[in-house]
Amino acid sequence: MGCVNRTDLGLLALRAAVGGVLFAHGGQKLFGWFGGGGLEGTATGMEAMGFKPGGQSALAAGLGEAGGGALLIAGLATPVAGPIVAGTMAGASVVHFPHGFFATKGGYEYPALLGVCGLALGIAGPGRYSLDQLTGHRLNRPWLGALAFVASAAGAFSVVCKRERGIREAAAKAMESEPE
Repeated sequence: MGCVNRTDLGLLALRAAVGGVLFAHGGQKLFGWFGGGGLEGTATGMEAMGFKPGGQSALAAGLGEAGGGALLIAGLATPVAGPIVAGTMAGASVVHFPHGFFATKGGYEYPALLGVCGLALGIAGPGRYSLDQLTGHRLNRPWLGALAFVASAAGAFSVVCKRERGIREAAAKAMESEPE
């Protein structure tokens, strides 16, 4: 194995930090851990944010965060984990976008940073301190990353467009029902 490699150690630290945060957020959504709402509470919140159906949206967001985070922590299927995280965080960023960039104002800074970090890890690879390394990189193939990126981008685009369409339709319906 040789000497400790600073680059690989840095990748491990970044994977652990980003993956840990994502896993915790996904645990909130799926299981109610760490003060989260669990699937039921998250589904209600997702509906209020315009993601319908809320239950499916909550499950998808929770799995994207917890699953993508766990894969990043382990350094397993890293080229797939990165795009999963990026796609999931694209949906979160859209919710925060109207509030501007900075998180202090409710902006998209935080989910965008998590998504970009996940994507960068998916591109860079997990480093030598990973399950991908231990498995001979069976799930760390460039074509897997390309396929995951296309699928994740298409999924995120579809979810965001569906949400935006639903919000526009709800606004139009509300305007129609207002008395003149």
